[in-house]
Amino acid sequence: MESFISRSTSIVSKMSFLAVGIVFLVSSSSFTSTEAYDALDPEGNITMKWDVMSWTPDGYVAVVTMFNFQKYRHIPSPGWTLGWKWAKKEVIWSMVGAQTTEQGDCSKYKGNLPHCCKKDPTVVDLLPGTPYNQQIANCCKGGVLNSWVQDPGTAASSFQISVGAAGTTNKTVRVPRNFTLMGPGPGYTCGPAKIVRPTQFVTPDTRRTTQAMMTWNITCTYSQFLAQRTPTCCVSLSSFYNETIVGCPTCACGCQNNKTESGACLDPDTPHLASVVSPPTKKGTILPPLVQCTRHLCPIRVHWHVKQNYKEYWRVKITITTFNYRLNYSQWNMVAQHPNLDNITQIFSFNYKSLSPYAGLNDTAMLWGMKFYNDFLSEAGPLGNVQSEILFRKDQSTFTFEKGWAFPRRIYFNGDNCVMPPPDAYPFLPNGGFRTEFSVFSAVLLPVLLVFFLFSA
Repeated sequence: MESFISRSTSIVSKMSFLAVGIVFLVSSSSFTSTEAYDALDPEGNITMKWDVMSWTPDGYVAVVTMFNFQKYRHIPSPGWTLGWKWAKKEVIWSMVGAQTTEQGDCSKYKGNLPHCCKKDPTVVDLLPGTPYNQQIANCCKGGVLNSWVQDPGTAASSFQISVGAAGTTNKTVRVPRNFTLMGPGPGYTCGPAKIVRPTQFVTPDTRRTTQAMMTWNITCTYSQFLAQRTPTCCVSLSSFYNETIVGCPTCACGCQNNKTESGACLDPDTPHLASVVSPPTKKGTILPPLVQCTRHLCPIRVHWHVKQNYKEYWRVKITITTFNYRLNYSQWNMVAQHPNLDNITQIFSFNYKSLSPYAGLNDTAMLWGMKFYNDFLSEAGPLGNVQSEILFRKDQSTFTFEKGWAFPRRIYFNGDNCVMPPPDAYPFLPNGGFRTEFSVFSAVLLPVLLVFFLFSA
């Protein structure tokens, strides 16, 4: 009897261990599935507001407004693409400020044809320069949406839509479903439309308030994992107190498994480089991405160089380099996380704004280029970099050059998390502690090595 109880206890304990293991594996896989939660922008999303402004004999006229509430992630050119599925047999009679990519089968209509008869229309923004009679406020920017912090004035996009074969009252209208948003590629997941309190509008003289007939909202969140399986940027490090330059991790954004593979990467010494980057193609043909052959294969590298040390201050130089031959980065931005970002004395040639994702924590900053000066990061080549310097004031209770403290904890470029070198590879203080004096040899050699590294990948 005792042996039976002992065997039973052993079986139960093994089964319990197995159950715990299964739960751990399932939970672990769920944590890395989409990474839709961003710790530095926990409430960031794109919200679409659909306001029914008036009723028509067979439907309604609505204004759809898209708000980019993400602090540092924007939608670059060629812009957003919005899609949904109608709940009934609705059609789009007309649009202002946007258009569908296809009209669909409208053969059952005679005379005045609808703008779109598809069950699942796809909508894109109109381009700049659209005639004024086809525009409404916040339209016609080619689908480009800036981030909320970088430029809130251009962080919204709107269009007007006239819907037919739909309900004509609050009780008969059915909200669309299965919303999708491309920005411009994949990465966004949209929730269902939710009917909310009708939007109120204040007249320009502020003496009268009107409201929509009906309003529903759609919220879309971004996942870097869904957008691309591999990272898009990496970080390299260097310092004045150590001659070692820590490059981006090998294969950070991909590996050259087959150097003969067409379009994988391009050696900068390739003969007739320009003709390879921009070969003759038919009008409208979109060429695949092409990056420079490096050991990290990242389109973007952010280099953080601890440049100088003073009695009460210390200085960092940041250089952003592109290795992408077929893409220019307009309205780019970078986000850095470091404990001394709460005490910036001066920043040169970049715009700066402190981000505080959590109350009482001020260790995150957003940097972006100055308009008409360096807000445009050109494709790979001699002009494919921007740089700035930051002067920090020391907090003597926390400041140190030991254990990699002077390097960032995290770097984002255009909203995507960049691959950092492993902490044990960071430039370290020489034995014997930090000294402010350096040999003439070190003072001459380090800048030469740094310039060689930045311009040779």
